[in-house]
Amino acid sequence: MLSGTRVVSFTHFLQGPSATQILGDLGADVIKIEPPQGAFERGWSGPDAFVGGVSVFFLLANRNARSMVVDLKSDDGRRVLRRLLDGADVLIESFRPGVMDRLGLGYEELRTTNPRLVYCSLSGYGSEGPYKDRPGQDVLVQSLSGLAAATGAAGGPPTPVGASVVDAHGAALGALGILAALHGRARTGEGTRVESNLLSAALDLQVEPLSYHLNGFRGERSPSGVSSRFYKAPYGVFATADGYLTISLTGTDLLAKVLDDPWFTGVAPADEYARREEVNVRVAALLAEHPTAYWIERFTEFRVWHAPVHDFDDVATDPQVRHNETILTIPHPEAGDVRVPAHPIRYGGERPGLRRVPPALGEHTREVLGELGCSPADVDALVAGGAFGAQS
Repeated sequence: MLSGTRVVSFTHFLQGPSATQILGDLGADVIKIEPPQGAFERGWSGPDAFVGGVSVFFLLANRNARSMVVDLKSDDGRRVLRRLLDGADVLIESFRPGVMDRLGLGYEELRTTNPRLVYCSLSGYGSEGPYKDRPGQDVLVQSLSGLAAATGAAGGPPTPVGASVVDAHGAALGALGILAALHGRARTGEGTRVESNLLSAALDLQVEPLSYHLNGFRGERSPSGVSSRFYKAPYGVFATADGYLTISLTGTDLLAKVLDDPWFTGVAPADEYARREEVNVRVAALLAEHPTAYWIERFTEFRVWHAPVHDFDDVATDPQVRHNETILTIPHPEAGDVRVPAHPIRYGGERPGLRRVPPALGEHTREVLGELGCSPADVDALVAGGAFGAQS
């Protein structure tokens, strides 16, 4: 869908590369600009997860892209980059605010020679304001945004979510903003600047509970483990005789039937929120009497909203996950077959596929220089000058 759209990416860590990968999945020609030592994510991976010496953290967010090594402090490097950016459709960057301006690659500078450029900046907190120079990282923003404080049982510590959900949502918002700007440019002929940040993404993730709170509804974390401060019980994870099961939004009239307990008929629908701790404790005691399989069969019969609690081994073999083809296998020349989540959306019944494996450092530097009109001799001279990496 984005075939013919050139995206130049100055991104690192997770938010920026993930946003860029969405565009690459959709067919854009993504050129990842890397320093001579390589992007951060090439040398780091959460649990030291390297396959064949290749970072899984790099592999999960850099497919369908080309890699070009450029020393951004080099005059030759910046000069060639300006030529590349003068013909680009999109620039996406995730440096701290002010870095691109200091390099002479800020939006106001570039728009003078390429007014059609869509310029996307992804940061931790925004390009201005008191936090603009703070390190923007997922778990820090989960804490700052109230997400960690909202998670877990009353009396327990604030609990971050067990995944980089803010990075992932920030990436999706960045890609959404770029697509909107490209659509607007098709009508006006003018590019624009797009900005998103992790703090805004974290608050957007909490649009429902935050809206309740801002309008005077002050929910508290539940001592009995209700998963939300603002929902009636039962809502959350309950222990069974041999495992766990999640129940969602089931009225007391139905609970009386499915749990075969007339106590629930004494809780009027209007009192379900006020008495949610009583309901939760009662449900928890009853579920502990039978194994998970028993409750799944019973809840299915009564059409109670429920789900088993899966770990990642269960997820990888789940029949719906397999049917949806949600896991993509990347045949990497060094790492071998690597499995990662695929592009999450289908278009016309088809999911975007793998056009390029995540690239080696500087793999396409010479190729891109040739596309900019440099002769082989010019390319050799530029590389020899050191601005484009010894491995190019």
